[in-house]
Amino acid sequence: MIKPGSSENEISREISRDRLAELLNDDLCREYQAIIAYVVYSQVLSGAQYMDIAAQLEIHAKQELDHALIIARQIDYLGKMPAVTPRPVRTSENAKDMLRFDLENENETIRNYRERVRQCEALEEYAMAEQIRQILVQEQDHQIDLATALGEEVPDVSGGPKARTLGKRR
Repeated sequence: MIKPGSSENEISREISRDRLAELLNDDLCREYQAIIAYVVYSQVLSGAQYMDIAAQLEIHAKQELDHALIIARQIDYLGKMPAVTPRPVRTSENAKDMLRFDLENENETIRNYRERVRQCEALEEYAMAEQIRQILVQEQDHQIDLATALGEEVPDVSGGPKARTLGKRR
């Protein structure tokens, strides 16, 4: 983990290209998980109150596939083979539980990608860092959509004060 106040040289020693590829493979497995979860959840959510978010989840599934392709390309660029196995997908008969599972996964993904940006920059892989920043934009949109559907504040995954309460965006 990168320590606050670490110099760029100290940060570079903490991450190698091989380790970055390993971590990106973990992220890729999480993207596969998200694709499956969003496909399933978008089809099984029922009730008028979930129609808007179900439609959003279909869009999220397509975006997660794009993320997986970007991450796989970066892993290949680092000289490693992209992973092929998704993380386990949690399911429930309860719609709110499914949305909560998705929100928890998005929170973890956002934390991890923020760390990946720092790690890429420590290795002077600025183009890769920019690709991950673009993924982060969509992941944060997913987080907002899910929190809004649950009627909750958007979680602050940085450890700072709570984010504002959001109304319906769409």
